[in-house]
Amino acid sequence: MIEEIIKHNREFVASKGYEKFMTSKYPDKRIAIVTCMDTRLVELLPAALGLRNGDVKIIKNAGGTITNPFDSTMRSLLVAVYELGVNEIMVIGHTECGVQGMDSGEMLELMRHRGISDEHISLMRHCGIDLDSWLHGFDDTGEAVRETVDLISRHPLMPADVRTAGYIMDSTTGYLSSI
Repeated sequence: MIEEIIKHNREFVASKGYEKFMTSKYPDKRIAIVTCMDTRLVELLPAALGLRNGDVKIIKNAGGTITNPFDSTMRSLLVAVYELGVNEIMVIGHTECGVQGMDSGEMLELMRHRGISDEHISLMRHCGIDLDSWLHGFDDTGEAVRETVDLISRHPLMPADVRTAGYIMDSTTGYLSSI
């Protein structure tokens, strides 16, 4: 599959398909969006919000949440605010998220099934990684979005004038509900 993607890439570049996507690194709408990496949102989210290339910074991860105030998503938001002119942040969860109800014990069993040894799992624990917490999902999407909005808003390095709001998107229709 990767080879097919690379082949398409070469054809895309050769035909100058990139020209219609050219823009600067600065988001025209001065907004950053934290959302889930769910495949249903790849095209649905920008289409449902009327976004085009260059409009916003979109930061995706599993669940569209921030679980640690010093993780890469929070770092990306700080870069977006201080270096790229972002002054509003949207946290967008979605219906039927795979991270909702995710169980760390099941995830560890899947790892073992794929060849990760108990020795490596134990090593992570001895390095101070709380795998049960780190691999655990959330029980309620709305609450997870609220917690992420709160974490961003109260972060000691986030300026008070940056507006942060939370939403849930319907994974089928794209309808956005405010939290």
